[in-house]
Amino acid sequence: MKDKIAVVTAAGQGIGRATAEGLAERGATVYALDNNPDTLKDVENMTPVVVDCTDANAVAEFFATLPRVDILVHGVGYVHHGTIEDCTPDEWAKTLNITLNSAYVVIREALGKMKEHGGSIVNIASVCSSVKGFANRAAYGTAKGAVIGLTKSVAIDYLPYNIRCNAVNPGTTQSPSLNERIEALGKEVGGTDKALQMFIDRQPMGRLGTPREIASMCIYLASDDSSYVTGQCFNIDGGTLI
Repeated sequence: MKDKIAVVTAAGQGIGRATAEGLAERGATVYALDNNPDTLKDVENMTPVVVDCTDANAVAEFFATLPRVDILVHGVGYVHHGTIEDCTPDEWAKTLNITLNSAYVVIREALGKMKEHGGSIVNIASVCSSVKGFANRAAYGTAKGAVIGLTKSVAIDYLPYNIRCNAVNPGTTQSPSLNERIEALGKEVGGTDKALQMFIDRQPMGRLGTPREIASMCIYLASDDSSYVTGQCFNIDGGTLI
């Protein structure tokens, strides 16, 4: 990764943080983006950037400061719990804005910095998408499924520029975001321990994934080792889709 410039969104915690750290460890110059300044306070060997990735103007201003971009790993998302009937129009719009529109905004700007020399884009989608339906994930699954569609469109449109675009579909992974969902579910089922066990029980491997395990695939797809790979979706799910 030496001499490569990488931009990682949602880099304050979870999969984004693990990916940013892994890229930095391998010598990349990493810009760690997040909309929460508190999550960026302890980043090391990276440049923290506080930015809302749904804000097209703010994102454009950030990318204008970069001489080039070799790697983009985009993982911004929002998980709404419920069926389509449970999802209000405002919640539907919020989910699509954070999860899908942010990808449009960030990728569009990154492409302008990659077209002269090529690059690799990695989107964090989900096994809960067009890959498999999950209960009470109507809005989230729709948005992540659209991210996969966007991934394939970018992959085919930008082949002439030597720009690759792939997606990683994580299964249930330990993260602060998951912890929030466990807390919420715990109120319904009788405690966070029971809620956590429910998440574990649905995993064929009998455990949750770790951010580092997901990050390893992101790093591979970002690297030149995957130079013959584009437009693909990689499921890292502990056997969920078997």
